[in-house]
Amino acid sequence: MNTELIAAAAHATLHAEKSFPQIVGKLIEAGVEFYHVDYLALRKTFYSGEGAVMSLPIPIEGLPQIAADFDAAALLANILDSQQNGQSWLDFTLRAMNGGVQGYFAFLRGQRITYFGRQGDQHTEWFPGAKP
Repeated sequence: MNTELIAAAAHATLHAEKSFPQIVGKLIEAGVEFYHVDYLALRKTFYSGEGAVMSLPIPIEGLPQIAADFDAAALLANILDSQQNGQSWLDFTLRAMNGGVQGYFAFLRGQRITYFGRQGDQHTEWFPGAKP
């Protein structure tokens, strides 16, 4: 995996410098097969298909506690806002945590993201244009 490209993509995500499709393209170019965002540990962990792993902190202070209950309707509205209005990753994160999202796995090759809550609730969202 190209750790420099991954770090650059993570920075661009935090600072709203690139769109989600652009970030996905950079991560695929860097050799990332999937990544995990962990709001409890405040870490992003990137995985290659060959078993390489890279973990980076999420350096944001003052994030809310993750709500105890998973609100699937709020998550869907949050996702839609990001897709239609280009919401920043930070705004998405705040809304996700308030809606009970503990973290998610983004499967780049699989073109889907699985979000999960503190009680095991989950929702899988396909990338725009991808099909199950």
